[in-house]
Amino acid sequence: MSDQDGAPFADTSQDYRLPKTVTPRRYDIRLTPDLKAFTFQGDLSVAVAVNEATDDVVLNALELEIDKVTAERGGKSLAAKVEMEPAKERAHLRFAEKLSPGEWTLKIAFRGILNDKLHGFYRSQYQDASGKTHVAATTQFESTDARRAFPCWDEPELKASYKVTLVVDENLAAISNGGQESERKLPGGKKEVVFKETIRMSTYLVAFIVGEFDATAPVDAGTPLRIVHVPGKESLTGWAKQIGAFSLKYFADYYGLKYPGDKLDLIAIPDFASGAMENLGAITFRETALLADEKTASRAELERVADVVSHENAHMWFGDLVTMRWWNGIWLNEAFATVMEMLAVDAWKPEWKRWESFSVSRAAAMSIDGLRSTRPIEYEVRSPEDCRAMFDILTYEKGAAVLRMLEQFLSDKVFRDGIRLYLKKHQFNNTETGDLWDALEAASREPVRKLMDSWIFQPGFPMIDASPAAGGLKISQRRFFYLPEDNDQLWHVPVMVRAKTDKGVSTHKVLLTTRETTIDIPGKLEWALLNEGGHGFYRVHYAPELLASLTKNLSALQPIERFGLVSDTWVSTVAGIGPLSEFLKMARLFTNETDINVWRALIGAFSYLDMIASDADRPALAAAVREIVGPAAARLGWEPKPGESELIRQLRGTLIGALGTLGDDREVQKRAQDLYARFEDNPESADRDLMPALVNILAYSGDARRYEEFKRKFKAPRTPQEEQRYLFALANFRDRELLRKTMEMTIDGEVRTQNAPYLMHSLLLNPASRYEAWDFARAHWDEMIQKYPDNALPRMCEAVVALLDREDEVKKFFAEHRVRLGGKIIDQHLERLSVAVGFRNREGKNLQATLKGLTGEKR
Repeated sequence: MSDQDGAPFADTSQDYRLPKTVTPRRYDIRLTPDLKAFTFQGDLSVAVAVNEATDDVVLNALELEIDKVTAERGGKSLAAKVEMEPAKERAHLRFAEKLSPGEWTLKIAFRGILNDKLHGFYRSQYQDASGKTHVAATTQFESTDARRAFPCWDEPELKASYKVTLVVDENLAAISNGGQESERKLPGGKKEVVFKETIRMSTYLVAFIVGEFDATAPVDAGTPLRIVHVPGKESLTGWAKQIGAFSLKYFADYYGLKYPGDKLDLIAIPDFASGAMENLGAITFRETALLADEKTASRAELERVADVVSHENAHMWFGDLVTMRWWNGIWLNEAFATVMEMLAVDAWKPEWKRWESFSVSRAAAMSIDGLRSTRPIEYEVRSPEDCRAMFDILTYEKGAAVLRMLEQFLSDKVFRDGIRLYLKKHQFNNTETGDLWDALEAASREPVRKLMDSWIFQPGFPMIDASPAAGGLKISQRRFFYLPEDNDQLWHVPVMVRAKTDKGVSTHKVLLTTRETTIDIPGKLEWALLNEGGHGFYRVHYAPELLASLTKNLSALQPIERFGLVSDTWVSTVAGIGPLSEFLKMARLFTNETDINVWRALIGAFSYLDMIASDADRPALAAAVREIVGPAAARLGWEPKPGESELIRQLRGTLIGALGTLGDDREVQKRAQDLYARFEDNPESADRDLMPALVNILAYSGDARRYEEFKRKFKAPRTPQEEQRYLFALANFRDRELLRKTMEMTIDGEVRTQNAPYLMHSLLLNPASRYEAWDFARAHWDEMIQKYPDNALPRMCEAVVALLDREDEVKKFFAEHRVRLGGKIIDQHLERLSVAVGFRNREGKNLQATLKGLTGEKR
């Protein structure tokens, strides 16, 4: 074997892998959680196959006390001594004599803690409207945390069925993967809830939820589907119920297989580290990803709920029914579910143009994949920590983007046929990545494996250089880097071209496998667009004459293609391939643009300039933003018009938000105050897509009184979305004293640990607080490590990209303070900081002059 750079390595994954001498078949789990003492007691009966005689049964267990173990077979009972091995997160059950091959039953009595770290079997606390605190117990086992809840063979390949019994206080709800089979009262105010046995599945998909929860009446989604929530929030369940039922039926039809469980509960958990988790039949969610008020949530907030619900439902087949053999294949689970979420939401709400907005996610993945410190989508996973570090933008967004590129290359029907073949063949079992390529090759008769291996097993992506050539277009590929480096990598690149000549418009499909080729395009070339349709995972660099001809013909491009043009040109600017003045000149051509994603690309570029700008530069930057964004915002006005699309309403908020913050437009800030006051007096009149922008503008231009108002609203929100809106607004003020108060909130318990790291992220990005926030984070680093979920710390640290004046200090700090689950992610953050510093060194000295040149030019 070799690592991602081709050098040999010792396979240390076996240090963490369990021996296959004994494997599980069926778990019978009985758990009794104590929500007052934050503990639980468990009894486990596991039917196992002893594959070869052994007196040492090895399984996973962590933070558990194992009190008693016996192995039983045919009336014979053998006791075991237990030896814990915490460093490898496992336990040895040592018997006085060898267990002979065949079927045995292991009986294990154990105890554990309901931790507060949002993984394993953990406690979640929330306050109701009267201020009373409530406690729930819930689970998050992916990737390797089932071992914190019960002794088990905690590897995806070691599938088994699960029969779960929960003993809980009689006033509490209990939920698990299967439907409820029986319930009976027990002495002492307890009840025993028994659940139906599950299909064969991996440990990371098992779930137990106990607490004061209510459930909606079930709807028919091909199986009974309910939304589960804390009391008082049923009014926020309608949206999730709609997309939940639609997407589950959509996937059953797409996959050609019925839903593999006997019911489906979508459960909103007050404290949840991720967005959601695809436990079979009992999907758990962060409240903002499931509960929403359709009348007040913005379109973007509703889209998030639709995306996350669809993503998790897609997993019921792709991930739960068919599961990767080991964690190196997790990209396939997550990338595929991301593609499927897009397909389902696009089918449900075609007017949202979901595939066009996915181009923003694709570009975000490229911003990481253009670094030297990127990684291949799939790579060797050894330790549990490696598993947890896989959950990043490359797994989700890059993985989804290359699958979408493949789907478009093969055709949607052929792609679906291959997926159906794959799921039918491997249902209830485990697979490697190559199994999917085999199914798609069988369906398409195309060399899918060869094509996809170049995208999955090597890091980075190509930049396609395009220039006119005799009789057509010369294209060549090279790996794109933000920081220059020699490299000879090649990809199999599906290049889609649309060109206009004196003979008309033609399209061309080329699979570029060599360094360069020439595409034959008869006639005199007027313009040529590469990456037609915008599905390719590559950047395009046009020769100057080609770029000039394209920018003169913007109306001939689809919105997703204009997005690609802006995004590719900006990235070339950041990488030093082209000057900032040329990008700004091009940006001025987009004042008539009406597509929200193109505007996201333009405003994203201005946000980056805001990060590198000095205080002296900011007035010139604000003037440039007003110059470019102002006319488009003025055309839309402040009030929605009859018949206007949801995307145009969202664009209004995006443009006005940019003008009131980056553009520092005093008139816009005043109008925002007046409109916000009007909406507060009459909430029914509020424009839901303008409200997030108004809150941001008022924070950006706000004083202490406004700060206290927003803090009160964060503390007593009407919806989960409103809570998030006002919380993160507290990091957008510019008064340093107010921002210090927000810093304290990240550690004093006022903010949930699921949100605190992201609040610090916002403070680190705010030019008014970034360096003080960095000093605060360093001073409280040990406390943050103790309090914050492990997976949130690397994401918080992403914001160090803004610490341009402290580059050496930041790098030294992370060299001395290892971030758990940081993996390559911290290296990527530090390299992005170096990219920003390099950009400022090139463009920063003349930034004011460059920006003034833009606004000083006459149109």
